[in-house]
Amino acid sequence: MSFGGYSLSTLSNLCRREYSGSHAPKNTFYLFVPFTSLHPPLPSILHAAAVIFTDRRQPLRPPLPPPAFHSYYHYSSLHNSYASSDLVSEHPPFLRIYKDGRVERLAGTETVPANGVISKDVIYSPEHNLSVRLFLPHKATELVTGNNKLTLLIYIHGGAWLIGSPFSPIYHNFLTEVVRTANCLAVSIQYRLAPENPVPAGYEDSWSVIQWILSHSNGSGPVDWINKHADFNRVFLAGDSAGGNMAHHMAIRAGKEKLNARIKGTAILHPAFWGKEPIHELDVQDREARRRVAEVWENLVSPNSVDGADDPLFNVVGSGSDLSELGCEKVLVAVAGKDVFVRQGLGYAEKLKKSGWRGDVEVMEEEDEDHCFHLLNPSSDNVPRFMNKFVEFITG
Repeated sequence: MSFGGYSLSTLSNLCRREYSGSHAPKNTFYLFVPFTSLHPPLPSILHAAAVIFTDRRQPLRPPLPPPAFHSYYHYSSLHNSYASSDLVSEHPPFLRIYKDGRVERLAGTETVPANGVISKDVIYSPEHNLSVRLFLPHKATELVTGNNKLTLLIYIHGGAWLIGSPFSPIYHNFLTEVVRTANCLAVSIQYRLAPENPVPAGYEDSWSVIQWILSHSNGSGPVDWINKHADFNRVFLAGDSAGGNMAHHMAIRAGKEKLNARIKGTAILHPAFWGKEPIHELDVQDREARRRVAEVWENLVSPNSVDGADDPLFNVVGSGSDLSELGCEKVLVAVAGKDVFVRQGLGYAEKLKKSGWRGDVEVMEEEDEDHCFHLLNPSSDNVPRFMNKFVEFITG
């Protein structure tokens, strides 16, 4: 017998190797290997769950779920001595049928509640074929009377200025959860990527789309969701990595130019700031990381920059850039202890505090996490705290 190209003995050995201990019932084995890492992959019906194989010599009995697993599949085709006389037939890995007509489903019974958020895409720049993805709490569309204005979050995705989009699963899922929890309207923006469109193209697009969004403040813009639901007295800018860098520069520009909106805050998440010279003694030690980061910027992101990694767009902390004109009332700076950009992020917060800017600065640090862990490692125990702080910043 084989499963997706794997012999029963191979799977059994994997199970024995990956899990054992007091939590496991006798003669029962749990498969804890990442399914996507196996070649060939396991059958899709078994993906994203623990698979339980029970020794054929034992009567069938309800197994204990493995620790930290919320759902699992119980696979029983290995039994040839089922104890119950009520069983008519088994159809693994799908179901069992009993004499009284009862059907026991072995898989596919997990459910996901409706998240209460709707989304849609709108083109804002036909010239460059650029769009935004809007996220709106469904209940906002059901309000006939009363105040249905919501905090407006403008989000700039990361990806080293080279990859990423508002339409990728990680950003769609992240902003869906933010909107669901914060009860806000979010606009996730697309911008041109390098190397086809070197910096500052993405910055120009970001400023252009911010102006386009804020043009709805008179209630006659092209997007009905923004006209009806955006509170232009409660606008937040946010972004991660390259997007965090860009969110800073958009806030600086907002402080210099008159906007028909009130930008309450800017969330700068794991920002990609850099410079030719290290700003901390620990940065000196990691020469290889410094070389790689500088090479990406100089060779791919901004090859035409005469300053290289000291380009004012990239070197915000170690340069003489003035932060006092930041055009918002408060800033959240999020950093991760294992991130190569951590000291740049912390340095940014300190520089902002000393700049003469009159707003409030808050730093959120997760010492044991890496760059953008909330997106790349969403199962981390630290993600709920990160999300709570981010939502609190937007709603406070």
